[in-house]
Amino acid sequence: MIDAYKIGHIGKPHGVKGEMTFMFDDDVFDRTEADYLLLRVDGLLVPFFISDYRFRSDTTALLTLDGIDSQERARELTGCEVFFPRELADNDDCGPTTAAIIGYTLADPEGTMIGSITAVDNTTANTLLIIDDGRMLIPAADEYIKDINTCDRRIIVQLPEGLIGLNEE
Repeated sequence: MIDAYKIGHIGKPHGVKGEMTFMFDDDVFDRTEADYLLLRVDGLLVPFFISDYRFRSDTTALLTLDGIDSQERARELTGCEVFFPRELADNDDCGPTTAAIIGYTLADPEGTMIGSITAVDNTTANTLLIIDDGRMLIPAADEYIKDINTCDRRIIVQLPEGLIGLNEE
């Protein structure tokens, strides 16, 4: 099985030659030497090679995939989730993005496991790491993050005393 993480989804076809709207949370496909994206089709991750893309905004691109050459074929992919292979993302010199760290474990400097990152909330000024489906919220402030190990998919954090117990009752 390919280790991948979700970066967006396919929207409506754009024109009649197979181009489609791609809404993304992570532009890793542009920052790395990616030849393909993975689309969830009928529950399976299927690789599609990228023919071309052009940005419309910071979160939207027009995408053309090999073999998708008509509006009808593009329409079949509308709503499909788009994933990116972690091994290609790990070669990105910018470090992992918020979408890429979902699934990473969080630990303190002594190695004690805090939990797994199940989501990232960046809808406010302070980005929060959501641990174990909401059991705990941890601020993703640079001063708390001591190390990010992409090989082990682990983030070491030094949190203020009492922060972990704040969420538990």
